Amino acid sequence: MSPQGRGIAGGQLPPADGAGTFRILHVSTGNVCRSPITERLTRHALAHRLGDIPASSLIVESAGTWGHEGAPMEANAAAVLADFGADASGFTGRELLDEHVIRADLVLTATRDHRAQVISMGHSAGLRTFTLKEFTRLVRAIDPATLPPLDDGVVERARALVRAAAALRGWLLAPSQDADEVHDPYGAPITFFRSIGDEINQALDPVVTALTGVAPPR
Repeated sequence: MSPQGRGIAGGQLPPADGAGTFRILHVSTGNVCRSPITERLTRHALAHRLGDIPASSLIVESAGTWGHEGAPMEANAAAVLADFGADASGFTGRELLDEHVIRADLVLTATRDHRAQVISMGHSAGLRTFTLKEFTRLVRAIDPATLPPLDDGVVERARALVRAAAALRGWLLAPSQDADEVHDPYGAPITFFRSIGDEINQALDPVVTALTGVAPPR
């Protein structure tokens, strides 16, 4: 089954990344609810913080461990993105493939089960795969002054952030098993989708700030 690749501005999966790009992969189950919301909110936040930089340097994608290949985003997920002013257009679901994991510099999953499934695929994915909330917790503990400045390039800063988070993982544990989970809203009413959207957005905010070195507009 061939993947339907998407870069930050859509279109086909670009050639193998060089030193000048950093690829973020969001993973959930069907790739029609949580990971599309996370993908598009990440793109939206990066565009607001960095303008045109993400289009050439940061590639944000998503896929599902039981991905609905070619499926549209759930209507409630698209409605949540509209609430945040984020673009839901042109999305098609993907099944998670080996090549997605191989090419990702950072994999952020909805749950611990998804994280385990990604790591079980191999490809030395363990040091660059986290649940979204786990990564947020680790990022909050990293002193921004220890990261390369944005003047050195957003890609170098992003790679340093992943290394720092991986180094902290064994020292900063989750307060509870549920703390690192983003629950599945599939089939739920729009109110639950909106609560999940808020949860994802709050988790992404410190991550995007750390990645870019640019605070959110207030």
